[in-house]
Amino acid sequence: MTAFKEYKVVHIVEGGCGTLLLGSSGLPLKKLEATLNEEAADGWQLVFQVIERKRFWLFWSREAVIVTLGRNG
Repeated sequence: MTAFKEYKVVHIVEGGCGTLLLGSSGLPLKKLEATLNEEAADGWQLVFQVIERKRFWLFWSREAVIVTLGRNG
């Protein structure tokens, strides 16, 4: 395993409007891809990711991706 000098955690959440109107809108893959590409351009590398599911208001649940990035710069 590579040891990095610094780490960053990014939290990307699915939209609330889609969750309310449709019951689920899914993870925003385009946003996730754009975020990872922007961070990679700054020298960050993906270290770990986890999908989190939380209760949203009373009846719905919402997913999020928590991404840990690392770099040596």
